[in-house]
Amino acid sequence: MGALLAAEPRPLDNKVKRHSIHGMTEEENVVRPHQEMAVLSLDEKKFLLGVERGDVAGTRRVLQRARDSGHVNVDCVDPLGRSALLMAIDNENLEMVELLLEFGVETRDALLHAISEEFVEAVEALLDREERARKPGEPHSWEALPPETATFTSDITPLILAAHRDSYEIIKLLLDRGAELPLPHDVRCGCDECVRSRREDSLRHSRSRINAYRALASPSLIALSSKDPILTAFELSWELRRLSALEHEFKTEYQELRVQCQEFATALLDHTRTSHELQVLLNHEKGSPQAPLAEPGAPERMRLSRLKLAIKLRQKKFVAHPNVQQLLASIWYESVPGFRRKNMLLQAAEMVRIGAMFPLYALAYVAAPHSAAGRTLRKPFIKFLCHSASYFMFLFLLILASQRIETASVLFSGHGAPPAAPAAAPPNASSAPVSRRGAPPSLVEWLILAWA
Repeated sequence: MGALLAAEPRPLDNKVKRHSIHGMTEEENVVRPHQEMAVLSLDEKKFLLGVERGDVAGTRRVLQRARDSGHVNVDCVDPLGRSALLMAIDNENLEMVELLLEFGVETRDALLHAISEEFVEAVEALLDREERARKPGEPHSWEALPPETATFTSDITPLILAAHRDSYEIIKLLLDRGAELPLPHDVRCGCDECVRSRREDSLRHSRSRINAYRALASPSLIALSSKDPILTAFELSWELRRLSALEHEFKTEYQELRVQCQEFATALLDHTRTSHELQVLLNHEKGSPQAPLAEPGAPERMRLSRLKLAIKLRQKKFVAHPNVQQLLASIWYESVPGFRRKNMLLQAAEMVRIGAMFPLYALAYVAAPHSAAGRTLRKPFIKFLCHSASYFMFLFLLILASQRIETASVLFSGHGAPPAAPAAAPPNASSAPVSRRGAPPSLVEWLILAWA
């Protein structure tokens, strides 16, 4: 709560004063509008002092006298604008809160104050009181306050405020009692409600959207309300990225919320204890309750659907997490255990050996794909080396064909002579064009044709 500011000149009626009160909006430390308060009587001052000091017995006597005679206003406020109930909440005095509720003091926006203070027991007591006192169709106690005296803006609900505080217990308590947080309308929405809100106050309209998304980005709310927290964090992060590009004035705030969603999704990876748990997480697909892994060696064993989605939605921190990178490395070198522990010469020799065997692996994969050699070619590292060896061999054959290596080998070996030049045609021979067939394809050209 803020401090009391300088009071304005006393009006003609000595029973009423004006004070400027510091309230607590969703951003906190925002000056509260002026509020008129009656001058406290001596009994009311003693009543508020007893509540402030936590004197439950003395407060009970005052409340009983007030019920019988009515000479004490139990809903009075001190110069700071705090009622007795707010004092008890600030002091986290649950016994005093229950006593005041028992004698029927007005709650007003006390529930929001209790949530702001993260006073879980008081929140539960105030919710019980709200359910008993509120009639169907009536607004909630915090909604019925006029804007001039309300501490919180009208778009702040208990669930939104609890999500802003990221209070796990209070969020769970509210969700168990049926509280909901609908998605805000699109920033370009042209419905009557958005048009009217934008016309009345464009700043309040934009701030209400930010407040809603700040609540939606709460890690506790995502964990409690979403069946797939990682997917929810990914999609919300992408939506916040879009909003930061559309609403330039609030770009910084949207980017901060986007980073918060990314960090939450990344933090969940720290809770994976085994490689199997990490594989289940990264292979989970949207809409499927469970994505069981196939037996080792099967091509569908590692689809990594969630990791592909993270790359698509630019979740760099998630992809770069050490657990993810370690799993990717283990998948890549699965067929050559101990490869990374060898020195460079042994690694090069191993790569040459695998590359030289690629024809055997290829034939085995075509003839018997489920054999040991056929399954070996499905391993990422082996597949990469075999594809690279095949490509280099194809380039080597092209080089041989371009250099006419077969003709050169015949000349250098001396086992043949170059073909003789054709004899000159006689003068009286016919001048009709003669079609000649070229030489047949060489062995290298046949190999190139087969490779292609």
